[in-house]
Amino acid sequence: MRKLIAFDDDTFDKLKQLGRDRMATFQELADEAFADLLRKHGIPVDLKDALRRSAALTKTSAQNSARPRSSRHTKS
Repeated sequence: MRKLIAFDDDTFDKLKQLGRDRMATFQELADEAFADLLRKHGIPVDLKDALRRSAALTKTSAQNSARPRSSRHTKS
């Protein structure tokens, strides 16, 4: 899907230079930036990431339910 994004001239020049320095296309820079943004907010980037997170949640949930609950003592 194509979307139009506007950058100020200085930012665009810096992104072009970064792409040259890293021998990466503008699209590769954008893909990396958006993937980092999604990770920062805890959103799975791809199916593999989503499955990994789901497995980790399932494992954590299973471990928590297997632990015996300690009784709380209240002072009278």
